[in-house]
Amino acid sequence: MTKRYVVLVSALIFVILLSGLNLLNNNEQTVKAEGEMLIASDKSQRHIDADSEAFEKDTSDVQSVVWQTIEKDAETMMEDSEGRFKKGWAVYMIKEARKYDIDPFIVYELLKVETGHTFSPDTVGPETVYGHAYGMAQFMENTAPWIAEMAGVAYEKSMLFDLYYSMKLSVVYLDYLYEKYGRWDEALTAYHRGMTGMENYKQANGTAKSQYATVIQSKANQHYAVAMN
Repeated sequence: MTKRYVVLVSALIFVILLSGLNLLNNNEQTVKAEGEMLIASDKSQRHIDADSEAFEKDTSDVQSVVWQTIEKDAETMMEDSEGRFKKGWAVYMIKEARKYDIDPFIVYELLKVETGHTFSPDTVGPETVYGHAYGMAQFMENTAPWIAEMAGVAYEKSMLFDLYYSMKLSVVYLDYLYEKYGRWDEALTAYHRGMTGMENYKQANGTAKSQYATVIQSKANQHYAVAMN
């Protein structure tokens, strides 16, 4: 009986020790696995951080290049206008034009023509059967309200003398006309003569390539030709 009891106790102790060893081994494996996961996670995070830093640097570089281009073009406009078209005005207009993927020099040359090279925000055009045109971009009272609505801004006649407001409307209107016709000859002639006027001009001349459209486009292209020399 005593021997049998001793054997049973010994067997029980052996089982307990074996279970303890297995548990210890499992704990060691768990700790090791968790450690490996932490190392892998740390490496992954370092890769993410590195990728994020690279992306931020690339974004910063792109923004820097874009700003340099805007500033350079603004200075070109200011110099071309002999200081009449202020650099701050040019920067604003260029940013607005870029939103709609419009060549800012098209807008610049249009404003030059519309104001008789003065770039005066107080410009009032000659009287026509439709009334006067007002401001730097020369909008008439029958056109400006619906363009302002399209631009998502309020409208009052006095606002047409605000140069930033006027430039914004000019960009939105040019975008509308270019999207409608798909060609700058039509878009610019329509800006100058009205859409019906452009259609009449095109029917009478077989082309929408008016002197107004030709001058603006050729002058805009000259700025790039000069920059490349």
